[in-house]
Amino acid sequence: MSRALAETIPLFIRHLTARGLSKHTIAAYGKDLEQFEDFLGHFFEDGKPVLDKIDRRMIRGFLHEMSETDHSNRTLARKTTTIRSFFKFCIANGYIADNPTTGMPTPKFGKKLPKFFSEEQIRKLLELPDLSSKFGVRNRAILELLYSCGMRISEIASATISQVDLRREMIRIIGKGNKERIVPIGQWATATIRSYLKIRPRFQSKESGDTLFLSKSGRPLTTDELREILDRYIMLVAETKGYSPHSIRHSFATHLLSHGADLKAVQEMLGHSNLSTTEIYTHLTIEDLQKEYMQAHPRSKKED
Repeated sequence: MSRALAETIPLFIRHLTARGLSKHTIAAYGKDLEQFEDFLGHFFEDGKPVLDKIDRRMIRGFLHEMSETDHSNRTLARKTTTIRSFFKFCIANGYIADNPTTGMPTPKFGKKLPKFFSEEQIRKLLELPDLSSKFGVRNRAILELLYSCGMRISEIASATISQVDLRREMIRIIGKGNKERIVPIGQWATATIRSYLKIRPRFQSKESGDTLFLSKSGRPLTTDELREILDRYIMLVAETKGYSPHSIRHSFATHLLSHGADLKAVQEMLGHSNLSTTEIYTHLTIEDLQKEYMQAHPRSKKED
């Protein structure tokens, strides 16, 4: 018996949730599939698409219609990824025998650099948290660490106390694919982390473990909770739309390069997966990274 698309989409969303994807990503996938289902309706007499009757022609028609309704190539690429992931899920669970997306190309799109903050905007951003509150102390440490080390939100969320070496002013970051990298921590960030660790017991609960940043209930902060916290500060500094927590990571790289840091050292510190395994980066030692960082990062040292 053919399985209906409508009853399979919730199963796929549940699968994504179990994988730990962010609410934002899951919502985007869900919206893509709802649009896909609506488009496919006119191909079926009862308006209810079934999986084994969906072919590549229908998928191409959907993407073509999306391109005609002012969707960017980047958005089309994501919709293509959504549909490809959905049918891969269907194959894995035996819902269909043939994958209609096999060999289907992803639309090409030009790389658009994410927005970054000026150094003055970063300074204002870092000064926003109210240090008379335990939440302000925590949030200041989060912001400083993000900018100091160019970390991803997911890396901040998973960071543990044992990964931070405040004496050596270094942090061991677990990045994508569980790849590790060592990044220097500037003295400004080191000072704010020390301040936070002094009041961290006020957040602690039985669920805290070794996780560095905790929620008000004592549980590790999730990526969604971190994004919500950071967005509240970012909207007070950003002069236009389009800024996000990732803009802080991009500001880290941009400011280092504008102050003369070596490009390879910056790429090593960012932990880009397509570069970190290449030979040109393996010769960079921790000392090399720290030297580049101390010379180029605008908040690597505190004034006496």
